[in-house]
This record gives sequence, C-alpha cells and structure tokens, in this order.
Amino acid sequence: MKLNTTTFGGGPRTVGLVHGLGQSGELWHDFAAPLAAGGEHTVIAVDLRGHGDSPRGGSYLIDDFAADLVDTLPTGLDVLACHSLGGSIVPRAVEALAPKHALYLDPGFQLALPTSGWRARLFWAAPTVSLVISALARRGHQQQAAAAHTPRTRELTERAKRRFDKKMIGEVYRDIAHHPFVPAVPAVPSTVVLSAEGDAVVPPALAADLERLGWDLRRLDGITHEFWLENAPRTTEAIADLF
Repeated sequence: MKLNTTTFGGGPRTVGLVHGLGQSGELWHDFAAPLAAGGEHTVIAVDLRGHGDSPRGGSYLIDDFAADLVDTLPTGLDVLACHSLGGSIVPRAVEALAPKHALYLDPGFQLALPTSGWRARLFWAAPTVSLVISALARRGHQQQAAAAHTPRTRELTERAKRRFDKKMIGEVYRDIAHHPFVPAVPAVPSTVVLSAEGDAVVPPALAADLERLGWDLRRLDGITHEFWLENAPRTTEAIADLF
C-alpha cells in the first residue's frame, strides 16, 4: 500500500519518520519542522495504514505495515526514525530500505502481554477492554505528557484520534505479543532511546542483549513515552549527533 506522507523541508539529507499507534505523520511537526528549517534536511513522515490520510487496511499485521513502508519510503535514507508501534515495524523493513542509520524511540520490541494459558484466553477475549485497563497503569505519565503539550500538539492529537481505525487495536497487539522482536546484530547502525517508561517495551534484559550485539542505547530520564510531544528540544538534543 502507498501511504500518505507529510514532507518538511527540501534539503539533501533525507529522514523518514514512522509514528506510533493512533498517531499520524503530522504529529512529528515539532520534531521535524526545526530539523527541516536548517535547510539541510528533507523529512518524510508517513501515515501508517489506518492512520491519518492513508487508506484503511483489510489486515493490520506488522508485516503488512512493514511492506507499506517499503512501498512508500525511498531507499538509502540518511536516518529512518520510528516510535512505539513504528519500532515494531521498522525492523521488518530496515534491510529493504537500507537507511544509513536507524533510530528507535521507545520501540515496541517486547510487550508484557499474556500469550498462553487461561490469562491469555481472558485477555484476548476482549482485547480492547483489556488494553484500556492495562493503560490505566500509566495514567500519571499520560497526564504529565498532556500537561506539556502545546495547543498545536493537542489539536493534531485529536485529529489523529478521529481518523484512526480503532479496529486494528486487538490485531496489532496480538501480533506484537505473539511475534516479539528477536535481538540480533543490527542490519544497519542503530540507536535506541528509552524514556522513563522504556522498560515496558525494551525490558532491561533485552536492553543488555542489544548493547552486547552492537546497538547504541541511550536513556532520557524524566520524560515520558511521548518524547518530542512532551519536550521536542530535549529529544532533539539527545540525538543531534545522528542528524
């Protein structure tokens, strides 16, 4: 599927941006616009299938999302950056896209969701309800992030929620839970940045494996999973050397 894209700037260095679940390419604005303003970068932010202005899909498996990226983004990007759900998708597309560097912000590598036994049967019987209950555990973090959002961010967040195909939620989480990321030597130079909530998607044992395998791991304490939506300057400063 060809995805809708939002492009910032027109410089010679190219950057691809892949958002998280329920978001859209527009929400990269506070991160992408300053980068493009310097005149050195062209930044391409995709709307994943079922998000933003991209078509809805008949299937929402991670492999479907990955194939869409390969159909949409140019090969050889200087940086391919992703967040959350995007971090589950990019590892399956990174070899084909062959960016010079891959950047993962709190990537959805491993989620603590049940996959077998009676707990799994109960959980996946009504996955949307179960996931809403699970999300309540991070309510304080969500409030912290929302308090720091600009009016523009709030407007774009609400717009993304209205256009998001919520039918994908159970399918996406089930696929990630049953087919978690398997650590390996990175296909391209790769950096993972973890927020204060990063252990929920990259547990400490996995983080240690990644470092051992040659991944560059960084942490931003005191900032939530929303990263640049909460504090774009601090996020940009932590990864400025990659751009």
